[in-house]
Amino acid sequence: MKFLEALTKKQRKTAKRIGVALLLFFVIYLIPLDDLLPQPWALYAEFVLFLVPYLLAGYDVLLRAVRGVVNGQVFDENFLMAIATVGAFGLVFFPDSDPHMAEGAAVMLFYQVGELFQDYAVGKSRRSIAQMMDIASDHANVQRNGELIQVDPSEVQVGSIIVVKPGERVPLDGQVVSGSSQLDTAALTGESVPRQVGPGEGCISGCVNLTGVIQIKVTKPYDQSTVQRILELVENASEKKARTENFITRFARYYTPVVVIAALLLAVVPPLALGQSWSDWIQRGLIFLVVSCPCALVISVPLSFFGGIGGASRLGILVKGSNYLEALSKVDTVVFDKTGTLTSGSFAVSKICPAEDVSEGELVEQAALAESYSDHPIALSVKRAYEDSASGESADERVAAAQEESGHGVRALVDGSEVLVGNAKLMARYGVAFQECDAIGTILHVSRDGAYLGHLIISDVVKPDAKHAIDALHAAGVTRTVMLTGDREEVARSVAAELGLDQHFSQLLPQQKVEHVEQLLASNSADRNLAFVGDGINDAPVLMRADVGIAMGALGSDAAIEAADVVLMDDKPSNIARAIGISRKTMRIVWQNIVFAIGVKVLILALAALGVATLWLAVFGDVGVAVIAILNAMRAMRVSREGERA
Repeated sequence: MKFLEALTKKQRKTAKRIGVALLLFFVIYLIPLDDLLPQPWALYAEFVLFLVPYLLAGYDVLLRAVRGVVNGQVFDENFLMAIATVGAFGLVFFPDSDPHMAEGAAVMLFYQVGELFQDYAVGKSRRSIAQMMDIASDHANVQRNGELIQVDPSEVQVGSIIVVKPGERVPLDGQVVSGSSQLDTAALTGESVPRQVGPGEGCISGCVNLTGVIQIKVTKPYDQSTVQRILELVENASEKKARTENFITRFARYYTPVVVIAALLLAVVPPLALGQSWSDWIQRGLIFLVVSCPCALVISVPLSFFGGIGGASRLGILVKGSNYLEALSKVDTVVFDKTGTLTSGSFAVSKICPAEDVSEGELVEQAALAESYSDHPIALSVKRAYEDSASGESADERVAAAQEESGHGVRALVDGSEVLVGNAKLMARYGVAFQECDAIGTILHVSRDGAYLGHLIISDVVKPDAKHAIDALHAAGVTRTVMLTGDREEVARSVAAELGLDQHFSQLLPQQKVEHVEQLLASNSADRNLAFVGDGINDAPVLMRADVGIAMGALGSDAAIEAADVVLMDDKPSNIARAIGISRKTMRIVWQNIVFAIGVKVLILALAALGVATLWLAVFGDVGVAVIAILNAMRAMRVSREGERA
């Protein structure tokens, strides 16, 4: 009953038709026609009676086969089934042949049962993924004329205030302006622990509001919201096929006509050339046709990739296509950006070192004003330090011509003076005499009109699960873990040693990161891949150059979703090993199905050519193999919070 309830209305109608046909088949099969009627009338009666369940169950297959021939698409499974089953009934016209009407009807019946089960399995997989990705709210609450009304999220303008009640999904990306609550982000990140939000904090669409009422100022239109980008990404994933998947499609295209020609030759050459029995060799040709259906491969292989992508999405790992899932399974070198990937990116000013005759307050003020238009984590830490130590006076009237110096720092006009804030390379570029510092951390040197004001030491902390992530990657067979950073050598060496990384490269500009990745790619073997893991904003060129680009902590980041092949919706490095484990499990299932399906079919085809196989065995070789392969493919969807062993 549960099986029937899970079917669509059209599938239930088909199931009832096949059920009636099966009942008629077994009733007819039990009638002792040889005892009731003399020959040849018993044979003719058997022909007519078995034709009823055959046509009832398979008329749609016959119609599709005819349409395929008319439209020039001859070699598909409908054509193979039609020829094989019609041929089985046609053996009645060969007096020396045993009757095969029962087998002909059975082949069609069980083929239809298998097709129904395949539709059910594929539908179940699609529904499971749809439920996983059911993260879009169908309404947004907005205040109009003092009344709270529900509108379509697509109608809400940027800057509008929406109200999200407990139990509702957040419909649009925005910033909390009042109220506080806990948000369930499990559908997006796979993280079971709710996230606390309050005024001033960002809030993305797709989360479920658990406790309090919150008001959110919308920052993105609906079609650019996180939830819409994720749904679009998942829906488009099926368009990017893996090489294995494309191979199966090409294989079926050539395999089917070859087998049809082989079956025809098997049926006619021995009788014509050697004077063998027509009925015997036609029967062998028919068995050849039944077994040759490639549906087990054509359905189970894409379903395996579909399931792997869906299972990964449950853990907050979005894979843009089965080609990337396949590439991920071959990764043996993982290259990391440091800030925001292996470290938290939560920088703080840990030490202030002013030059002679410069106060700490003046040093922090000049650095913060110069960094006032930057959203870089280091800049934010300097601005927080300024807010804590001073009045937080607005920079709008004091700062002009702020400019990023790529890989070096910033240059800005503060109160009419040129202020530089950045690393030693920036100071050297502008000829500023600065004081060297050996402290562990990021050193920000500050100068004004060429005069050195001092430096700030910015500290970052390693993410809690970064060490576990590196250990898990090594355990999964990844041979090289490499860190690229623009930070100083002392900082890079400290982080690399703490995490157990194999290599690290420091003080790199963005273009130098690309050059290092190019060198690592050149040193890789042809059948192994390199993955680069970054924040997806500053590292877009490297993400796109790697075999597999993985964006970390990409909640709400358009640049990350655009640049990366795999998007991790939280900021946990440990999910990289989980993603690789899921990809390898999926590829194992894909190859299990390929080897099993082809192996069984080749065996039965050989037995058919030798006259050993029967039409009943051919039914198993087609329908049975397809069902087993599909059940195996559905395992790809089953993942745990702990991920999959690689």
